[in-house]
Amino acid sequence: MGSKNPLLIMDDADINIAVACATNGAYGGTGQKCTASSRLIVHEKVYKQFIEKLIESISALKVGHALEEGSQMGPVSSETQLQSNLDYVEIGKKEAKLAYGGSPMNMKTPGHYMEPTLFIDGDNKTTINQEEMFGPIACVIPVKSYEEGLEVANDTIFGLSSGIITKSLSKASDFKKNIKTGVTTVNLPTAGLDYHVPFGGRKASSFGPREQGTYAHEFFTHVKTTYVSPGKI
Repeated sequence: MGSKNPLLIMDDADINIAVACATNGAYGGTGQKCTASSRLIVHEKVYKQFIEKLIESISALKVGHALEEGSQMGPVSSETQLQSNLDYVEIGKKEAKLAYGGSPMNMKTPGHYMEPTLFIDGDNKTTINQEEMFGPIACVIPVKSYEEGLEVANDTIFGLSSGIITKSLSKASDFKKNIKTGVTTVNLPTAGLDYHVPFGGRKASSFGPREQGTYAHEFFTHVKTTYVSPGKI
């Protein structure tokens, strides 16, 4: 279930909700969720304000041991994964502007830690916006309209999770209908899910029966067609 999940933030969005959803979706679980928000697609009218508030939010995140009280972001899963993330940071520096983070962290407790990392002024065609990184790295992409934002959101080989932040019922309804993902949210993080409902993706993010909810019966069932003759006429 690979992914490059988009969170589309419209010009009518509640910026505090947008920042909370982006912080949760991009950096919760250290970005190591298949539903993490790695592409933050933001309307140009709120672009600067969103970035300023998002940097305030992620700079306040407490990075530490997962079981330590107050920790909000833990280590990445392995040394190999950390190096992969840092390699993507170096690629990102050539493709966009590094606005925050990007470095490994030395902590008191063992683990492979890195700063929550944010790129801005990104182009959706670049490596960091097309390849899954699976770490605490997100890139902000500016757009001029809802229509452009939807087009950018769908411009990926993946199709697992997505979200939109808006006060417009018409935009939310259109997004739910036309976004090419298996899971989508409105004014919520892309990384949230319930286990009693179907979960799965489209395109390169899986296909076929869903894993959860009543649809899971089909996922875990082997279908066999049998023909029987009575053996005599």
